[in-house]
Amino acid sequence: MRLNGKRIMLTGAAGGMGSILARLLAEREANCALIDVDAEQLELLCQQLPNAIAVPANLSIGTSCQAAEALGGVDVLINLAGLMSFCTYEDEDLNRLERLIQVNLVAPMALSQAVLPTMLAQDSGQIVNIGSMFGSIGFAYFAAYSASKFGLRGFSQALRRELLDTNVSVTYISPRAVKTPINTSAIMEMNVATKTNMDEPDVIAGKILQAIEADRKEAYLGFPESLFARLNGLWPALIDTATRAQNQVARSFAKP
Repeated sequence: MRLNGKRIMLTGAAGGMGSILARLLAEREANCALIDVDAEQLELLCQQLPNAIAVPANLSIGTSCQAAEALGGVDVLINLAGLMSFCTYEDEDLNRLERLIQVNLVAPMALSQAVLPTMLAQDSGQIVNIGSMFGSIGFAYFAAYSASKFGLRGFSQALRRELLDTNVSVTYISPRAVKTPINTSAIMEMNVATKTNMDEPDVIAGKILQAIEADRKEAYLGFPESLFARLNGLWPALIDTATRAQNQVARSFAKP
């Protein structure tokens, strides 16, 4: 898909990777409605970009169609916004868990439903859900986050099949760990201790854009993590064994 002149909704636009992706979309001369809870940073970003509209919204308490209305329709929806939780599950805060599921899973589903009638009526559109390797491999101490990303992957797959006979496509993109502010200091330290691969956000933002332009069904970013994701689908017990030592190290950071 050529993004020049396309009307694009991007959630999580003021974040580390979101702001980079917003700039790349601006370079493609796309018309963007940028959504984020941080109204101040969002406004500063929009002041630097042509054809960008700021739509402050807290996706943890609901969704809004203001972005679609501001653009006069939507050609591409990019669900990037996300929350993270890193702890032992017995210590997980249920209020935090509910907010995480709302932002990571319910909001993308609700926004997809909101734009779908217009996309079907115009006989074109693309829904892009940014998932994670955690949506294919359940990682210890990331139970809530993994559950939300597994759900997003399942939703993307089911909706894509539902829309198979239309000109509306669904793209699911699964990066491995990325160096963005969503990671706490404990996560960063744990990643160093476990020698977890982490990508630079500008690299992943570029690959996300490539996957959107190629209208890919799925894109798994990072090796060998992409291989482990496929192996986990076939032989989860193998991955149980392979990650045992790593999990023992990670526990000291998840429950210090």
